[in-house]
Amino acid sequence: MSRSMPRSRGLWGTLLAAALLALAGCGFQLRGSVEIPAELNPVYLQADAGSPVRRALLDLLSGSGVEVTDNVAEAQMVLRILAEARTSRVAAVDINGKTLAYELHYMVRFDALGDAGTRLVAPQSLDLVRTFDNPDVEVLGKRLEEALIYEDFATDAADRILTRLRVALR
Repeated sequence: MSRSMPRSRGLWGTLLAAALLALAGCGFQLRGSVEIPAELNPVYLQADAGSPVRRALLDLLSGSGVEVTDNVAEAQMVLRILAEARTSRVAAVDINGKTLAYELHYMVRFDALGDAGTRLVAPQSLDLVRTFDNPDVEVLGKRLEEALIYEDFATDAADRILTRLRVALR
């Protein structure tokens, strides 16, 4: 029994190494990792200071090892958030006219410029939509839930912006 134990560990180690090599060879990356070509580093983010999308982009870029600069003059790429808006509209009402659900929208418009002002990515828009139920109870909890949905929108928008950027820069 003691002789088969080292063999099975060796077999598992070999299988694990083969699986890791296969994943590395096919280009697999963990979600959230950002590929910005080295010649486009550092990146400057141009957006309002309180922008939720800017915060989410900073988190994604710094977590992936992409250099972000505060000085536009030393940036090789400028990622600009041109517009950001939150809106809602009534999606459903009951027979008494009471609102049962809202449709929440989060719109973001962005583009990217090279160091000489050349356009790397043309202006593009994202419009994220989610339905939000509005029962009569737990009003404070619903406001918190709505705020969390908008935070999720900002994170999702940042992820989609970087995906579109990655595709455009290929």
